Amino acid sequence: MNTFFLKVHPWDNPRKAQSVHVISAGDVVIVDTENGMEAAIVESLSDAREIPGQKGNDEQSEVRIVRKANLSDLKILSEQKKKGKEAVEMCRKEVKKINLPMKIVDAAFSFDGGSIIFAFIADGRVDFRDLVKTLSKQLQRSIRLHQIGARDESRQGGGYGICGRELCCVKFKGNLPSITSEMAKIQQISHRGSERISGICGRLMCCLAFEADQYRELLDQYPKVGDQVNVKNAKGVVREVNVLTEEIKIMLEDKSIISVNKNDL
Repeated sequence: MNTFFLKVHPWDNPRKAQSVHVISAGDVVIVDTENGMEAAIVESLSDAREIPGQKGNDEQSEVRIVRKANLSDLKILSEQKKKGKEAVEMCRKEVKKINLPMKIVDAAFSFDGGSIIFAFIADGRVDFRDLVKTLSKQLQRSIRLHQIGARDESRQGGGYGICGRELCCVKFKGNLPSITSEMAKIQQISHRGSERISGICGRLMCCLAFEADQYRELLDQYPKVGDQVNVKNAKGVVREVNVLTEEIKIMLEDKSIISVNKNDL
């Protein structure tokens, strides 16, 4: 099932709105997309009085809500979930058979059952044309393969980080921010090693983005490493800055190193 981030608007006629089901965040809905009918979970609404037939206004997905999922729809989705697991196993066997450098993560049927999207991760580009032909023949459906990142895989599987909280990629919806080594460097934790600042996905932890901007603002109040400064009637060069303790390590001309508070400069 897909997740569409919709910003929908209330029905123009209040009388008509009273005769239909109210759609709220968290509801399962059937939507009409450019790829056909799909089931989706509504994550956000600009107004809770949305009704079937209105068009989503989200920049990420151009969809039209057909209806709120009923019991029959939910039964179909449950059956497709089981079939998806079987399709994943079949696809993995074919990938192993032709020795493709990719890992099949999941399979999602379209709501009408006419197509299947396989999600996979790989280090680079993969020529999977032969795989698509084989799967199309075996499953008798339109086949699409979609490459995702390691963070997307963790988001799909869920779990908890070393902090004991739910994974950031799961808790915070929407596009995942780009996490860079510069964020770790500016927070002065890059020396801890990649293992201690990486998440279960093997990539840098998403939470490195939370305080990066604050650290940048604080560091603007300090001299940069390598700058020449005057302290205690002597000249020296800044060797290290500690934002949390507000201490600056300075190497003097005689090669001795002293620690001073930023306010003493």
